[in-house]
Amino acid sequence: MILKSRLLDSLRRPSKGFFLTLSCLSLGLLSGCANVIPPCGAKISPPSSELKNTKWELTRWNLPPNSNGEVRSRQIPQGDASNPIQIIFDASGQRLSGSTGCNRFTATLDEDARGFSLKQIASTKMACNPQRMELENDFLYELNDYRSIVRNGDQLLMIGTDREVLSFIQKPNNTK
Repeated sequence: MILKSRLLDSLRRPSKGFFLTLSCLSLGLLSGCANVIPPCGAKISPPSSELKNTKWELTRWNLPPNSNGEVRSRQIPQGDASNPIQIIFDASGQRLSGSTGCNRFTATLDEDARGFSLKQIASTKMACNPQRMELENDFLYELNDYRSIVRNGDQLLMIGTDREVLSFIQKPNNTK
């Protein structure tokens, strides 16, 4: 009963100890999230206006580090003859479309203060060879479940919640 009374008194009149405890608790929560980039489940990206009317081709796919800390790359087809994986942001900044190398896909951009996220991802369903279908399924999963998108000039990085990193290079966009 005495403990309950002291607790109620401390809530009515916060003491220096209370603020110190609250500060330490907040710092602990923040440092628990500091090891995750970007912070704690947030989806972040540049504003869609930075990507309006741009076209990007997947050039590298890094898998998460293995138990030895080594980053491995996934083999991906590149170049026009291999039907590359591409994403295209429309001129209005409201839609994304592209090719998985086998099928076409589209998505809407949903924007907030942290940038945009992709919604309503849909694709055609043509059959391809099993390796290409696996790559396509994994790519569409990454589009649906990325953690952040970072633009650095003509490079675009998509960082997945699974720590996979997809690296795109900007290509001329002939659809205006």
